[in-house]
Amino acid sequence: MENIKSQAMQKKAKQFIPGMSGLLSKRPDMFSLGVWPGYYSKAEGAKVWDLDGNAYIDMSMGGIGANVLGYADPDVNAAVIETVKKGSSSSLNCPEEVELAEELCRMHPWAQMARFARSGGESMAAAVRIARAHTGRDVVVLCGYHGWHDWYLAANVGTEDALGEHLIPGLSPVGVPRALKGTTLVFSYNDLGSLQKVVSENRNKIAAIVMEPVRSAQPLPGFLEGVRLLADEAGAVFIIDEISAGFRMNCGGAHLLYGIKPDIAVFSKALGNGYPVAAIIGRASVMESAQKSFISSTMWTERIGPVAALATIKKFRQVKAHERLMEIGRLVQDGWKTASLRHGLPIKISGIYPLSHFIFDDQEQPVMKAFFVQEMLMKGFLASNLFYSMFAHTKDHVRAYLIAADEVFGRIKQLKDTDGLRAALKGEPSASGFKRIT
Repeated sequence: MENIKSQAMQKKAKQFIPGMSGLLSKRPDMFSLGVWPGYYSKAEGAKVWDLDGNAYIDMSMGGIGANVLGYADPDVNAAVIETVKKGSSSSLNCPEEVELAEELCRMHPWAQMARFARSGGESMAAAVRIARAHTGRDVVVLCGYHGWHDWYLAANVGTEDALGEHLIPGLSPVGVPRALKGTTLVFSYNDLGSLQKVVSENRNKIAAIVMEPVRSAQPLPGFLEGVRLLADEAGAVFIIDEISAGFRMNCGGAHLLYGIKPDIAVFSKALGNGYPVAAIIGRASVMESAQKSFISSTMWTERIGPVAALATIKKFRQVKAHERLMEIGRLVQDGWKTASLRHGLPIKISGIYPLSHFIFDDQEQPVMKAFFVQEMLMKGFLASNLFYSMFAHTKDHVRAYLIAADEVFGRIKQLKDTDGLRAALKGEPSASGFKRIT
């Protein structure tokens, strides 16, 4: 498969866009620079076409987890197109945001109010601002990945690599005011003791405790309940980040499955099936504190986001999308395990089924990953060492993908044993990205 136009676009992007993309996870060097197509002309269902007209079954990131139903879902698109015809914004507010607030609070009975944004990172920044306004305190304690804003990266100001110890090695806080040193502290997932230590050392200073409900591993018995109790003891706002986990294991927030009632929960990604929308929902007593601070943006009131979210929720519930997401993800993880054992190629698998990851357990992981990407492209699949399931995926997609992956695993093992792997690489080794522990 030739991708001449795609590679030419990447060269142009290097000239005009720092890092080639506004999203780290979509940078071609995260896969294999010189091979990964990078740009698409069309996406529909589970299929993507690059700029050269090559068609691939997307068994990789599903729009970085945003397209939970699949690309260009006809029902969501129909609702959005009708909205565009009627006008996507005006000097008045759209009633759909009220409908969406009501729907999300109905879905999560512990919550009574909602505010909206259009991306995950900014919605987390808003949630933290609300918590600080509510408590009158500054310190935030977190585990997991929560975006690019100053409040988050402040964890790395004045330290060797606080975030790297539990999530993202080498994440530079350049551009973040050094005066924010000490305002964001970290704890480890499934390690209640690490949170207890931070809380005991910072009593009466903590505005919020922030975490994802689940990511690479299931919560240990009592862990989430313990975090809830510590937040109460500290007088802190308990914020659950559902941006990645939400609308995958169930219809709504994953925290519902664990019986946890936070003070605030934040959604984005899957909420709009690829259309920009984010929601901050919470207890009325906490959410009212948004009025104490200036949290406001013109594009948070446009109409497409809420309309897309309402249509996504409606279809998600009708088709019970989470059941397929879980089943498809389980089949993929089982297939990875089988191929790994068959070829004696050790891998480490993690993640909930709809957000599955594996890494080659080898010091040549960047080369092995890039070769896997390269060979799977040749077989007609966008694939990497992760798989985010979409409702558009079928068992036939999975069967074909696993047959191809098994063949490539065998080829990797053969080339590794004969020291020919790097020579067989057509592009560059994969760059290191996020290190997921939670």
